[in-house]
Amino acid sequence: MRIGELAVQSGVSAKTIRFYEQAGLLPEPPRTPSGYRDYPADAATRLAFIRDAQHAGLTLAEIRGILVLRDSGQAPCDHVSTLIQQHLDEISRRMAELRKTRSALRDLAQRAAETDPASCTDTDICRIIRQPG
Repeated sequence: MRIGELAVQSGVSAKTIRFYEQAGLLPEPPRTPSGYRDYPADAATRLAFIRDAQHAGLTLAEIRGILVLRDSGQAPCDHVSTLIQQHLDEISRRMAELRKTRSALRDLAQRAAETDPASCTDTDICRIIRQPG
């Protein structure tokens, strides 16, 4: 199958397919006698996996690692489970940071509502942000 057909079938642009080849996510296909790429039917399945893995938050490097395992004949399930847990842990950490930031911003918003701009001095950069003390 030529790159245009694969692009239509997989919903991925030809440019993206070539990028995935260069990035090592998609094996370079054999060429026809006239020099066109001739992709095997399973290339669409591989592209769908790459898309789904990206939607799950995996990086291209992580996806490449999964594909290397699969291509070597190993089931990547344990590796994928580890990656998923790492991403869940990172999201939990970021959510905790965001909750802390939201709390700080609420405090600043309250301080801003109570601050009279006329009371700011030349020595203050911004009394709303600078902690009193």
